Amino acid sequence: MSAADTPAATTPPPDEHGGGGNGLLWVLVAVAVLFAFLRPRAPMDWLKLVDWQTVGALAGLLAITQGVEKSGMLQAAAQRLLARTHNQRSLALLLTASAAFLSALVTNDVSLFLLVPLTRVLASQAHLPLARLVVLEALAVNAGSALTPIGNPQNLYLWHRSGESFFAFMGMMGPTVAVMLFWLFVAVWLLVKPTPIALKPAAEAAPVQPRLLALAGVLFIGFVVALDRHWLLAGLGVVFGVFLVTYPRVLRGIDWALLAIIALMFVDLRQLAELPTIAALLGHWPITEGWRAYLAAIVTSQFISNVPAAILLDSHVRDLPALAAGVSVGGFGCVLGSLANLIALRLAKLPNGLREFHRISFPFLLVCAASALLLRLG
Repeated sequence: MSAADTPAATTPPPDEHGGGGNGLLWVLVAVAVLFAFLRPRAPMDWLKLVDWQTVGALAGLLAITQGVEKSGMLQAAAQRLLARTHNQRSLALLLTASAAFLSALVTNDVSLFLLVPLTRVLASQAHLPLARLVVLEALAVNAGSALTPIGNPQNLYLWHRSGESFFAFMGMMGPTVAVMLFWLFVAVWLLVKPTPIALKPAAEAAPVQPRLLALAGVLFIGFVVALDRHWLLAGLGVVFGVFLVTYPRVLRGIDWALLAIIALMFVDLRQLAELPTIAALLGHWPITEGWRAYLAAIVTSQFISNVPAAILLDSHVRDLPALAAGVSVGGFGCVLGSLANLIALRLAKLPNGLREFHRISFPFLLVCAASALLLRLG
């Protein structure tokens, strides 16, 4: 058994400031300050760089997730799941398969808001490789969400641009997703041993609060409807107003630093994409189609995330299937490759989350990128 599999190493104490602390936040702040000196712009122009729809949606989901956590439901569900699961590998397979499946239906972000808090509670009740499980869940939602047009933002954008039907788009993405899922389950098999699950000494279980759970469920449904109708401010007002009046402690548990990180990512990465040097490089490189377009999408995603990469490259790439496959695979590798990676690590509250993520994600990127490329060339 490796050191990573021992109980002492697999269940680090939770970090209330999120995965890896707030180091990434301060890096993004420093980059924003640098851009402020190099490329000054009016304050309102800075605000326009942020995708407030995304930030607002995350704020509402964070509040609702806190409501579910504080209701005690996750603790009860974790106890039942541990009673029915015999070893760490089978639990990891169940969690990653659930993450991949849900992400294709309810988007990658929402599936993480459902599963990562549950995984964290599981690790509080048993000796589990929490960091490894969360990283595998992040990989799973990036892979599973690539199948459908509604699984992630870049697919939604490219689907509307393509003019394809819903199922035709799924058929286009199917081979690439099959490759990613194959290597995902290989990774689970190799990285998580069939070690019997050892329960920790039972702590006094917090009582389940059905009213808070029901309230969170109703708010979740209403908030999703509000987002679909583009009623973001109204939806946020209801969610935060109801919790403020009924359960104010829910709002105190929100990871406000995560929201700041997401907002600053938009500010920094969009300004990076606007640099004349970047536009000149894209204009001169032969990346209009084929394997060059595919590799350009992967590489660009590592620096500016896969959603901005899809938008930026769309005007330079004519091969939409290659672009769609590239930005999907590009979600692996660097933590910035996909917004879902950051969300997973912050929800897990891991002290060494970034290090564990990159130890797994970079090799996974290389294997998936090569395999999907061979599939396209074959």
